[in-house]
Amino acid sequence: MAFWKTLAVTARNPFRTEEGFVALDIGSSSVKLLEAEGGKGAYRLLNLGTLPLPPTAVQNNMVSDREAVVKAVRSLIQANGIKATKVVSAVPGRAVIIRKIQLPIQEDEELDANVEFEANNVIPESLENVNLDYQVLDYLDDGKRMDVLLVAVKKDIIRTYTDVIEQAGLSPAIIDVDYFALENMHELSGEPAPGSMNGLIHIGARYTTLNVLRDGVSTYTGDLPLAGEAFTEAIMQKLHISYDQAETYKVTGLLQGGKNGNLAALLRPICDSLADEIVRTLRLFGVMAEERLTSVQLSGGSAKIPGLAAVLEGRLGVPVKLCDPFRGFSVSKNVDRHYLEDSAPVFAVGAGLCTRRPGDK
Repeated sequence: MAFWKTLAVTARNPFRTEEGFVALDIGSSSVKLLEAEGGKGAYRLLNLGTLPLPPTAVQNNMVSDREAVVKAVRSLIQANGIKATKVVSAVPGRAVIIRKIQLPIQEDEELDANVEFEANNVIPESLENVNLDYQVLDYLDDGKRMDVLLVAVKKDIIRTYTDVIEQAGLSPAIIDVDYFALENMHELSGEPAPGSMNGLIHIGARYTTLNVLRDGVSTYTGDLPLAGEAFTEAIMQKLHISYDQAETYKVTGLLQGGKNGNLAALLRPICDSLADEIVRTLRLFGVMAEERLTSVQLSGGSAKIPGLAAVLEGRLGVPVKLCDPFRGFSVSKNVDRHYLEDSAPVFAVGAGLCTRRPGDK
């Protein structure tokens, strides 16, 4: 999906690779950069990298320490030799108001006006204070009616992201939503099987994002405040080590240069808690009431936690695998293949962003 046409920079030919677009996934613990070229079905990954952010850099879904984020972005641009200046980025889905409405079939000009009218009734914010966009999802009643998804986010939130992009010497072309970037990433891996119901679980530093797709279209999105930091804190408390040591142990399985203990057993209680929360949330919102999930893909910085996929498989009763966000890409020779293979799930949101261009729907 493509959103935020109000922020898209119109170009004479938005698919010309020499125009130069770079994706920036600004998360609560790191900035991820990706650059790709090509068009539908033929993408080539040119560059990628990530740098950590201090815990105060992103707070309450907004960039709060702009200096730290600008410094990280500039460092990534310089280290990867990026010449592109136009940026595709995203705001967190939990900062976004999403509503679905039904309207009679109508022409685009009429639809724009009617969407704004309906948005006044269903968006709990003054439209003067938000960026509003919409997507036609489906046509119903033999084409007489249509499902329309409304998406709104406060301008103040968007501005914190666009400001750091501009302060880094770049130009914001598109601001998307991480939910839809994950959906776009999933689409790149191939057409969904008819009747499929796929779960995307993205485990970030502070939040776990849930995205359930029926036939490739989102039917439920949400976030849980239990994620990667909970695993790190559990290691700190049980082993009495520093945050950095615990984070390294969580990601690599190495502590003070060697293997130490059974990481899967140590983290099993957090895995159980996260799995319980995911199942409870899906049942609460009726996601699994009539249909069962077909499969689940894990992404994010804590997706590779030992034992987590097995615990989720047991709770959900379906195959749970690490996502491969670059399955539909060829890869430039200057990209470190070992690093890419080891870190791919971290770049799931960025993979969905780096193929976006102004004018997409």
